[in-house]
Amino acid sequence: MLFDTHAHYDDEKFDDDRGELLAKVREAGVELIVDPASDIASAKKARDIAHEHDFVWFAAGVHPHEAGEAAADYPEEIRALAADPKCVAIGEIGLDYHYDFSPRDVQRRVYARQLALARELDKPVIIHEREAVADNLDILKAHPGARGVVHCYSGSWETAKLLLNMGFYLGFTGVVTFKNARRVLEVVEKMPLDRMVIETDSPYMAPVPHRGERNSSLFVHLVAEKIAEIRGMEVADVARITLENGKRLFSLS
Repeated sequence: MLFDTHAHYDDEKFDDDRGELLAKVREAGVELIVDPASDIASAKKARDIAHEHDFVWFAAGVHPHEAGEAAADYPEEIRALAADPKCVAIGEIGLDYHYDFSPRDVQRRVYARQLALARELDKPVIIHEREAVADNLDILKAHPGARGVVHCYSGSWETAKLLLNMGFYLGFTGVVTFKNARRVLEVVEKMPLDRMVIETDSPYMAPVPHRGERNSSLFVHLVAEKIAEIRGMEVADVARITLENGKRLFSLS
């Protein structure tokens, strides 16, 4: 059984066949899915999907791309959504200096506010970080006690060690199957197995041999298979360990 810890089924790319696809996903052996939000509207859509499918859970938060457009009352909206029994985390939150869709000072402010809110609500966070390593580490250090996962990890082993020492989990996507993913493969090879989770980031980041296609949890097994190859393990053991890790991360029994 597999746990896709990060899949955006609220995305409009799934509007035409969401229910049918999720039925296939469940039949394919995916036991659990977390759908992280990008803003308040997507969090509400993810909440509704989670209530329609018993194996889907959701997270509420404002993505750095959307930070510049966040309404003044976004913390209160997140607080209300987090009270829902199917909300397992605050996310997707963080920093993205690659696209800079929101001003960097706004990204930092919104990220820090949501870290503080997560600590107050005793929820883990789902972190997006791209080309903002130093600022991300500084903000996390300023919020001791924050816990959660850095999703779609693609950084160095040196940065991974710092995040692991802070208690964070690292999430791995189909990037592990890409030919140019040398840094990621080093982290997968060296990191402790009890802090590793797998994800698809659907509908994005489809693994080889499906690059360019719409991604879905039907492909999460390819991530597990590649990790098993790197670690010299049985795929079933990777699936079991990452399932247990995801349940522990999101407090799902």
